[in-house]
Amino acid sequence: MANNYLVVIDMQKDFVDGALGTPEAQVIVDDVAAYARAFEGTVVFTRDTHEADYLQTQEGRNLPVEHCIRDTPGWQLVPALEAVRADRQALVFDKPTFGSVELVWWLAQRNDEEPIDSIEVIGLCTDICVVSNALLIKAHFPEIPVRTQAHLCAGVTPAAHEAALTTMRSCQVEVSE
Repeated sequence: MANNYLVVIDMQKDFVDGALGTPEAQVIVDDVAAYARAFEGTVVFTRDTHEADYLQTQEGRNLPVEHCIRDTPGWQLVPALEAVRADRQALVFDKPTFGSVELVWWLAQRNDEEPIDSIEVIGLCTDICVVSNALLIKAHFPEIPVRTQAHLCAGVTPAAHEAALTTMRSCQVEVSE
């Protein structure tokens, strides 16, 4: 049996219909949930996680919009994805920045136990956290196929989404429409 992993990035209320929500993010929720529910392999989630002092951080000074503050409603996965997470008893990696080093370390441990066949990365936002995690994973596992699906991601803007997909393609991340 194949040893495949799906990483669902930051499908949180603040990125869907909260502080930094977009219509494009709202449109993909049901498809991401259905895909994660049906995925044959291990599914894990990331959650952008900031503390109350967010506006004093480097990111907060550059993006002065409070979002994904730990234990607030906006920090939670959207209900459709939380249901999938609960049903699959999936791990969640809280990450204080764009990419999750902890996730890569965890994947490395899994790969040591049983070689990983593929890793897929989907979710929000294509041009920030999806691309960051995809490239971290690809850098650590250059011979494992890393994939994404354009229709299961949404960027800050449609143009930023397309630019991130181009970057991923250039870095040997397989992108399907």
